[in-house]
Amino acid sequence: MKKLLTLMCREFAGYFATPVAYVFIVIFLFLTGIFTFYVGGFYERNQADLEPFFRYLPWLYMLLIPAISMRLWSEERKSGTIELLMTLPISLMDAVLGKFFAAWLFTALALTLTFPLWLTVNYLGEPDNAVIAGGYLGSLLMAGGFLAIGSCVSALTKNQVIAFVTSFVICFAFNLSGFPIVLDFFHGWAPHAVIDTISSFSFLTHANSIQKGVLDLRDVIYFVSLIGVFLYANMLAIDVKKGS
Repeated sequence: MKKLLTLMCREFAGYFATPVAYVFIVIFLFLTGIFTFYVGGFYERNQADLEPFFRYLPWLYMLLIPAISMRLWSEERKSGTIELLMTLPISLMDAVLGKFFAAWLFTALALTLTFPLWLTVNYLGEPDNAVIAGGYLGSLLMAGGFLAIGSCVSALTKNQVIAFVTSFVICFAFNLSGFPIVLDFFHGWAPHAVIDTISSFSFLTHANSIQKGVLDLRDVIYFVSLIGVFLYANMLAIDVKKGS
């Protein structure tokens, strides 16, 4: 555990060694404000809640989180420091989890900095703060799912641009799988169980409950399982690349 925490702290501090972290946070906060108050029609709705914020968050994650995860392993492989990392007295699991938790902590920091939105809706009205708190917790779980996908993809290539684009496409597919335009394609010829399975893989399907502040156990299990599967795939990818 001590080795894991040491690696996590080193990786987390590494984000602030370059301007990338600050640029990401500024862009994230700017876009969340735009989508909440303008695109989401916050004032037109005449309701003191953060439903527009949580509604558009999966799409913001899809674009911005691959920018965080693309450097996790591809940079190590490109610079050759992955060999040095693997010679340290830490397990492969510690290395994967350390990098993942550092990225997740950084995302949690960016999400925490949207706190003024919560203060604003409390100033303008009387929102259900328990619902908003549940929405934030669910959003953090969703971010973990996106990061696990991006971390796995980053371990497969030395090129950060390829890692970003591939992660974006996969995350987009996960979002879109619950969209009516996708599900309608299967209606009429695919069994209902198949359609339900495809829909269940969508981040948006699980995000619907999150937007309402409802943390369903099935949604928690989905995101935890997704994180576990992709982090395990991450470990396999590094192990294979190390042996090649």
